[in-house]
Amino acid sequence: MICCKKLGFESRIRSGGHDYEGLSFISYKPYCLIDLSSLRKIDIDVQEKTAWVEAGATIGELYYNIGNKSNTLGFPAGTCPSVGVGGHISGGGQGALMRKHGLAADNVLDATTINVNGTILDRRGMGEDLFWAIRGGGAASFGVVLSWKLQLVEVPPVVTLFTVARTQEEGATKLVQKWQKLVMEFPKELFLRININPKKDSLGRPSILASFNSLYLGRKHHLRRLLRKKFPELKLKSKDCEEMSWINSTIRIDSYRKDSKIEDLLQRNKEKRLTFYKTKSDYVTKALSEKALQGLWNVFKSTGDGLVILTPHGGRMSEILEDAIPFPHRKGVLYNLQYFALWHHPNQTAEKIKFDWVNGVYDYMGKFVSNPRTAYLNTRDLELGRTLIGNEKYSEAKSWGEMYFKGNFEKLARVKYSVDPTNYFRNEQSIPPLAP
Repeated sequence: MICCKKLGFESRIRSGGHDYEGLSFISYKPYCLIDLSSLRKIDIDVQEKTAWVEAGATIGELYYNIGNKSNTLGFPAGTCPSVGVGGHISGGGQGALMRKHGLAADNVLDATTINVNGTILDRRGMGEDLFWAIRGGGAASFGVVLSWKLQLVEVPPVVTLFTVARTQEEGATKLVQKWQKLVMEFPKELFLRININPKKDSLGRPSILASFNSLYLGRKHHLRRLLRKKFPELKLKSKDCEEMSWINSTIRIDSYRKDSKIEDLLQRNKEKRLTFYKTKSDYVTKALSEKALQGLWNVFKSTGDGLVILTPHGGRMSEILEDAIPFPHRKGVLYNLQYFALWHHPNQTAEKIKFDWVNGVYDYMGKFVSNPRTAYLNTRDLELGRTLIGNEKYSEAKSWGEMYFKGNFEKLARVKYSVDPTNYFRNEQSIPPLAP
């Protein structure tokens, strides 16, 4: 990094390369890439219930190493094993344990970073303001995170997974509406998200499929008793549920294949072919009406494409203060929405169709989501706004910065000024420095 600065090159940082806008792959001018993918060492301390993990490791590699040491310890990170821990944690890191234990970034104890002067710092050396900023504020704006010290969490020896899919004909709309009202009532041990896909109905007409995908920290008879009481309309059956260890659940929750193996967690390149993505996100604070949901289904039917993921909040997420770390989406949030499209052919026609679908859903949902509208940093979206290189003003970045960070954006900008006043670490959506 010091050499890059001496030669006048900017630096871009990559751990897993999963930024949806590819900010470690592109720049307005030539740059040096600090590729952390070979920094993958993971040390698990079962007695202390902690782990040191280097930033180039993947979530799957972290889970695999935890599972090798203990069947009653876990970590609350994401459900895609091939994502790098460096960026995932620095953007917040939501996952299937978040209702019980919070985000990945909520469970960071220490970190080692390289600052703009090339000095390696731990938590004590960097100070509490910078340590606050890198846990959910996008660490690439402040320096290079080399490793994280994580607080591992206790998980039961047996957990339960289920996926129940219902079409519109089978009452999916009413089920989704009921789910919204139950999110805050469910115990912390229950994570129940919904994936919405387009699907033809029995007559071949455009419709939707709602897949209720769940991890429960307990046995299936307890889960079934809970849902019979709270959500009988789902009609969960014993055959729908599968008991397993937590480590097995980490590979199965994001893959419906029953032949998935724990070793699959070590696959760094999950996609076997060229894949392009476009995503946007929202936060919902008030349940959508049945009419509003029907309107959303109609957007699906217009193209027969796309995916919408409803990720529940509540539980521990509602207990942590908005300014505990930069990630502010806490009390009052029912669920996170992710609008997701992918395609495999690099041509403008395919890209336009996918972008139009995502933007169409996003535009439709505007009146039903949080006001002011907000977004999740790890679902990065440059259409919200971008920093103009050479004109990195706080006032210009505030419109999109407050969507990600709400009132925490100003503190992030002041921390940025204190540690990187010349704005060496920058990209199209980096935190701009704000002088006192």
